[in-house]
Amino acid sequence: MRSLKFRFAILLVCSVLAALTRSALAQVPPHQPGTICFTPTFWCWANPPGPPGFPCGCPGPYGFVAGVLG
Repeated sequence: MRSLKFRFAILLVCSVLAALTRSALAQVPPHQPGTICFTPTFWCWANPPGPPGFPCGCPGPYGFVAGVLG
């Protein structure tokens, strides 16, 4: 019985994480490929833009945060 509760908890956590990921991506405006820099927790407009998949950075409260152009 305990194993069933553990599996349910894992499924619930994964579902919540998937829902949060989708809602965050829904907030990204329409853009040309390579003009937005995606970090693990937020995004910013790329300055300068470049090819998708290249490294980039966004300004954060403690300096630049590494990301990838998308």
